Amino acid sequence: MPKLSQRVGTFTDSVIRRMTRISDEYGAINLSQGFPDFDPPKEILDALAKVSYEGPHQYSVTFGAENFREALARKQGKTIGREINPEEEIVVTCGGTEAMMCAMMTICNPGDKVMVFSPFYENYGADAILSGAQPIYIPLVPPEYGFDIRLVEQGFREGARAIIVCNPSNPCGKVFSREELMAIGELALKYDAFVVTDEVYEHMVYAPYRHTCMASLPGMFDHTITCNSLSKTYSITGWRLGYLVGPGEVMEGAKKVHDFLTVGAAAPLQEAAVTGLCFPDSYYEELLDTYTKKRKYFLDGLDDIGLKHNVPQGTYFVLIDIREFLDLPQFAGYTDLEFCEWMIKNIGVAAVPGSSFFREEVNHLIRLHFAREEKTMDEAIRRLGKLKGLRG
Repeated sequence: MPKLSQRVGTFTDSVIRRMTRISDEYGAINLSQGFPDFDPPKEILDALAKVSYEGPHQYSVTFGAENFREALARKQGKTIGREINPEEEIVVTCGGTEAMMCAMMTICNPGDKVMVFSPFYENYGADAILSGAQPIYIPLVPPEYGFDIRLVEQGFREGARAIIVCNPSNPCGKVFSREELMAIGELALKYDAFVVTDEVYEHMVYAPYRHTCMASLPGMFDHTITCNSLSKTYSITGWRLGYLVGPGEVMEGAKKVHDFLTVGAAAPLQEAAVTGLCFPDSYYEELLDTYTKKRKYFLDGLDDIGLKHNVPQGTYFVLIDIREFLDLPQFAGYTDLEFCEWMIKNIGVAAVPGSSFFREEVNHLIRLHFAREEKTMDEAIRRLGKLKGLRG
């Protein structure tokens, strides 16, 4: 059999999706892959039902249906603080995953360097490799997950083409402050580089923290590619509707990359989702209120059973410290991955090993999420409570 490409040997399959497959096999509560167990807004579902009979059912414009782009431009224009041209400054993609891949392939040449904060959403490392770039990892230091801006400047001095900023950050829930983003932006301007942002959790930022869009900062629109999706905001992760926002010249290149990657996102789903993009501000306020309550409910449950965890500033993810269990004789030599597999089979709850998010050697953290109904969280906490019995 002929040999495969060298690049496919440089990264693994998605550990997150692997945990979901194992979870399904054993009938565990899946708190690994971050998707809700509740329905999208009824208005969007009603729109989809109508579209199923009335269409469209054929290709839309490859870079996004006109009315979908116009609705995106209105919504994101408020966030960015400028008028967005839906013809020139938006590209609709097949989910946020393709948005990031498209951005990387548009701006990176083989051998270029790209900075990635660690911990990071696992796709970023693979995206860099697939686009021919070399990742430079900048540590986010717990417990606050701050970073040394001098390392960022060092990366730019070494020729980094871009830096990826996930804000709020998956998996640690860090919300980058305006001051932190300003410091990064000033360096991007100084070294004539790009900032590629992933802002899919923009509406899940808990008080007193606030979300700042990098592209809204002075001088940064022309140096920022904003990646986003509808998945988390409207609970439609399976619809795979993402998008890029950026300067026209960059988006012109992204249109070509996107066209040959996937041709275009699903036309009927774009049509139905326009309804959501036209929701009033009250929808996003209610969404934040819902997730604020879910965060408190789940973290209180973790506290009740004595599991150590961080308090996420944004997103719906939480990191659990499992050192006390790995120190027990029955888990001697276990990796965090092996502990997660044990949890699925013996506790009935699926988590993601933290090592899949960190460039540094981290074996004591696992990631759970709380995008679940209360009854699901109650059962998950009940099952996680079995861990207390391991303490003796």
